[in-house]
Amino acid sequence: MPEAPGAPRHLSAYSWRARLGVIVPPTNTVNEAEWARLMPEGTSFHTMRMPLHADTTSQEGQRALHDDLDKAMAELVKADVDVIAYACTAGSMTHPPQSLPERMKAASGRTGLTTAAAIVTALDALAAKRLAVATPYHEKLDAHERHFLEGCGFEVLAIAGLGIGSGGPHEYVRIAQTPLDAVAEHARSVMQAARGQARGSGRPDALLISCTDFPTLPLIRKLEAEFGIPVISSNTATLWHALRLAGIRDDIPAAGRLFERMGAAG
Repeated sequence: MPEAPGAPRHLSAYSWRARLGVIVPPTNTVNEAEWARLMPEGTSFHTMRMPLHADTTSQEGQRALHDDLDKAMAELVKADVDVIAYACTAGSMTHPPQSLPERMKAASGRTGLTTAAAIVTALDALAAKRLAVATPYHEKLDAHERHFLEGCGFEVLAIAGLGIGSGGPHEYVRIAQTPLDAVAEHARSVMQAARGQARGSGRPDALLISCTDFPTLPLIRKLEAEFGIPVISSNTATLWHALRLAGIRDDIPAAGRLFERMGAAG
């Protein structure tokens, strides 16, 4: 249920309850499409694009990322957003996961979050520790994601990608072009591998479908019913965390079990 009515946060016909800012890689076309289908009444989101940063571990790579984030955040602050999300999964996977959100807040004066930090927060809210992870990525990025998740205390029973990007960053535009049927079959394959790895201990606690440009939203409830566990995506985790930080705790059943727990989670 929506929070108790009170004074509007913004003098706006559309976003009197909360206004979100989101920063996405330049070719991303899925994040906005999926968020637009889920936004609660009285909220809105506003987008900036910035270059993709493959290297977020070296000092030079982090400096370039920070510079571009600062420029994008400065523009979103002009729209008087309440929170700013950096919606790039692999690009935000740094240790510790809250380091980049804390820097974003210090630089912009607005609450910051990243997809990586949102995934960790969402999985913790679901008490999910044993994971199956389906991605569109190539092996190097999958290894990067496994390292991040395991460093945050999760057990990755299985992780697999579709190999997109192995030939270079120019391939990333293909992620958004993946048919939903292919995404679903990929998820089933990863779940089968995870169950095999789990052996006698049952099944994973959750399925994570990773990448903010990977189309997943119409599949989430169906896959939850099929697998009997929560299914979260990069986009649902990021939106859930952004709304939560903005004080919006509406149940949004179309986005799966995570949003049904909105009111109960911290």
